[in-house]
Amino acid sequence: MINAYEDLRTSVAERIKTLNLDPRADTPTVIELIRDEIAEYQARAGLALDDRPVLADPHRMVDQLARSILEFGPLTSLLDDASIEEIFIEGSDLYCIDGNGQLRGASEITSQGELMHQVRKLLQESGRELNERNPMVQARVFGGRIRLGVVAPPIADHLSVTLRKYTMRHETFDLLVRYDAITAEAAMIMGAAMRCGLGILVCGKPGAGKTTFLNAALRAVPPAHRVLCCEEVRELSAPLNHGSYYQTRSALADGGDAEVTLRDLVKICLGMRPDLLVLGEVRGAEAFELLRAGNAGCGVMATVHGNGAHAGLTALVDTAIMAGQNVPAPHVRSTLSQIFDLVVFLDREDVQLKRPGDGPIRRQVMDIVAVPPLGAAHDDFITESILHRTEIGAPLTWSGVQLPASIRWRIDRALPAGVTSATLLSAHSLSGQPDGSQIGAVA
Repeated sequence: MINAYEDLRTSVAERIKTLNLDPRADTPTVIELIRDEIAEYQARAGLALDDRPVLADPHRMVDQLARSILEFGPLTSLLDDASIEEIFIEGSDLYCIDGNGQLRGASEITSQGELMHQVRKLLQESGRELNERNPMVQARVFGGRIRLGVVAPPIADHLSVTLRKYTMRHETFDLLVRYDAITAEAAMIMGAAMRCGLGILVCGKPGAGKTTFLNAALRAVPPAHRVLCCEEVRELSAPLNHGSYYQTRSALADGGDAEVTLRDLVKICLGMRPDLLVLGEVRGAEAFELLRAGNAGCGVMATVHGNGAHAGLTALVDTAIMAGQNVPAPHVRSTLSQIFDLVVFLDREDVQLKRPGDGPIRRQVMDIVAVPPLGAAHDDFITESILHRTEIGAPLTWSGVQLPASIRWRIDRALPAGVTSATLLSAHSLSGQPDGSQIGAVA
């Protein structure tokens, strides 16, 4: 039946193109055209010389073709379903992960050609094209609510797509507290860190909640601060009172538009007097430009993939060195330790370990780590764990170590009168256990 569906879809699409119809403006005409095409197919399929199968449910086929032409075909219901977090395409296979971490396949008839068509349709609003010359694309689509990443032939054996929904759109630290991603006291410390312009590195694996945390942090920045955000694909959504969002641009195959890289964006931003420079997903040569930010006098926030706070810092060093500037690793470490005051490590529950009925996937702050400045001779970062969670679901507890003095006085000045970072940290320990050796709970 898949061949019949694909033949009908291709035939209808060709007739729409021949008649120069706009499906959105000529919807009744398109529906009538689909009905005529199916009626003609059924009539031919009933002939003895025609080996095509008769459609068992032509009315259902009308609905499917209409959804394919007028909406996004088999993707439509998954895109509209608020319980779906991620959608995957591998060739002609379509499946998804819901908010409870359950993987399930789509039951609707489809094909790789159909899915390729729908992916290209989603990309139209982004201005980015998917073709043989440009087979790898990342873009924000579906009204900015979804991040799309696609690799297509000849780079891949078949169409390979990930659609990740932005399930939260108005993130704040208060909301993260309600979702048990962070404690109220830790949220106050992080809010003060944003108000006083500390450098913060956010790390974690894909889907751990880095973008969500960054959005919440941006909403805590004072309105008068100039914030410039650079991303390969726009994901951050927090409104900026004073600042802008920038995203990269790929070079077109015909040479019409020049490439704009993340490194280019960081360079230009450093000359635009930012109070806070934000980089989403540092993965390339832009890491080297971060070293210049240390002399720009602005606060820096960045995200990087990493399995821990120390791993995130190390990943930045490796990436900066690979930019090809022949800068010694100790110098890179020393500079980064002066740029970043805190590292926040986030993690999420392993989808494979969840059981039906366990509830939504939890994403939590696992570590808040201080990074004291280094001298140029050090061969590794010195990190001090301030707050730590032993595993997903465990309390976020204080290590007993105070924030370094250079950080503490700045945060304390940004906290409400009568509140200090020391009192907020001590709230994470049981009475009589300031060293955090026993797990404490915050009421």
